[in-house]
Amino acid sequence: MNTSAQTSKHGVIHRYRRFLPEIPDSAITTIGEGSTPLIEAKAISERIGARLFLKFEGLNPTASFKDRGMTVAMSRAVADGNVACVCASTGNTAASASAYAARAKMKCFVVVPVGKIALGKAVQFLAHGADIIQIEGNFDAALKLSQKAIENLEGVALVNSVNPDRIEGQKTAAFEVCEELGKPPDTLAIPVGNAGNITAYWKGFSEWKEAGRSDAVPKMLGFQAEGSAPLVLGHDIEEPETVASAIRIGAPASREGAMEAAKESGGKIESVSDDEILEAQSLLASMEGVFCEPASAAGVAGLLKLARENRGPSGTVVAVLTGHGLKDPDTILSRVKLPEPIPATFEAVAGRMESSA
Repeated sequence: MNTSAQTSKHGVIHRYRRFLPEIPDSAITTIGEGSTPLIEAKAISERIGARLFLKFEGLNPTASFKDRGMTVAMSRAVADGNVACVCASTGNTAASASAYAARAKMKCFVVVPVGKIALGKAVQFLAHGADIIQIEGNFDAALKLSQKAIENLEGVALVNSVNPDRIEGQKTAAFEVCEELGKPPDTLAIPVGNAGNITAYWKGFSEWKEAGRSDAVPKMLGFQAEGSAPLVLGHDIEEPETVASAIRIGAPASREGAMEAAKESGGKIESVSDDEILEAQSLLASMEGVFCEPASAAGVAGLLKLARENRGPSGTVVAVLTGHGLKDPDTILSRVKLPEPIPATFEAVAGRMESSA
């Protein structure tokens, strides 16, 4: 695998151009996305009974996997002569779109559900100067309004994952996993919200095989939050609820791609509770030193659940951690408080250390 600084700086379009739609050099908009680490999780591996690796997408420029798709979508929007972009978002898409739009010198409109955006994400699109439109509705309503906007306004590109260019960029993470391991994993576990990412990974693994670079594809395991699990229940949810805000989506736009990925790979899409998600987030931070946002821990939560029920996968497993923990600091702060202060003396400090040893 080419991990040179030059490759990382150039981003996924330069690195995987032969697998991507045509984009002129002058239109490429990149902030050096991709080349995120694949981290072996030895402690959690023991709990799930398989060799687990974590694809930590929280180390992309805006701290989520969205940047992979956004570099392609925004570059294509520039090439097509658009002057503005719009997206519906629970936070991560808006953060990414606003950053890449700033890079492209393009106006960015983000349509977000009022009161449903994690602080760490809102700060990002505020900093990047996006034009924020808060609606009294959920993500699904925001997406419908964004789609209607591009139908009625000229020069505006929709950069949600319903835009196929987003899927094209996001599939590059599958290529990186294959390169790092030397082959595809036996199983891939991934959170599922709007379902674009599981669709993209499956596309990436399939294309890698078709290109003759591997002779297998992984089993795809997708995990939704119980309060936001339309693919598991078999119908849309009007008011989805979960602590995992990034996957709080009741009508996934890429449902067909997700269901095909699970079926064609011999995998499945199941749900996990909020408590299981938060437990997995805590284990990742305290046992592996990897801090991800709650939604990102859904894949690991699912693996732990399957292991407890003696249904866990074997061999090599990759769990995708889609976003950094600093995206949603309130979730941690609501459960953990700073201790009371003590006197600034050695005796007091030593006493505290001894009592905690």
